[in-house]
Formats: sequence, structure tokens, C-alpha cells
Amino acid sequence: QLQLVESGGGLVQAGGSLRLSCAASGRTGNLYAMGWFRQALGKEREFVAAITWISGSTAYADSVKGRFTISRDNAKNTMYLQMNSLKPEDTAVYYCAARTVVTISILPYQYIYWGQGTQVTVSS
Repeated sequence: QLQLVESGGGLVQAGGSLRLSCAASGRTGNLYAMGWFRQALGKEREFVAAITWISGSTAYADSVKGRFTISRDNAKNTMYLQMNSLKPEDTAVYYCAARTVVTISILPYQYIYWGQGTQVTVSS
């Protein structure tokens, strides 16, 4: 089993920045790719960004490209999401997820492990 714990959410004004962390523990040897998803109230969960654990290849949703940066620290088994130039429409619960396949996926159902989520609220 793999456990994921997010942290770093909070309330920020539009234009501000936040850094989310996702710490993985347990059977991290099976970790191949991780991603960030978000779910706003009344909306479906959507892809934000993803990264492969070994090579560090990344992918981003168009809505966050140029503003968000995904990264990972293999030694700490931790993934990050640096969010800059935040907008009110970025308000959502942010989830980290992991899959045991080496390729990136933007589809939530292809991720096996999920964190509990962290709230990000951007005020206008």
C-alpha cells in the first residue's frame, strides 16, 4: 500500500502564490508517476499536472500552464506543486494521486492511490 498526504493549502488573494506538497509513504518502490488533480464545488475532478518519478517528465493542463510548476524530490518521496499568479477560478480541493505505471495520465481513474485533499481558496 502507498499512503499520500497533501499539505500547503490555504487562503490567498488573487495574484498570490501557494506551494502544495504531497508526501508518499509505504510501498514507494512501486511509485512511477504522480499527479495533481482538483475538484471545485459542484464540478468534476480535473487534471492539473503530472510527473514521472524517475525521469521527471511533466505534463500540465492548459489552464495552469505557465503559472504552476510540478516537481518531485525522490529522496524525500515528496511531490510539489508551486502555484503562482493564482486566480479565483483555481479555487478547489487539490488532490495528489499516484499510479504504478511509468507513463503520465490525465485521467483520474487511472490513478490507484489518492490523498485526502487540501483546500485552496483564491479570493478576488
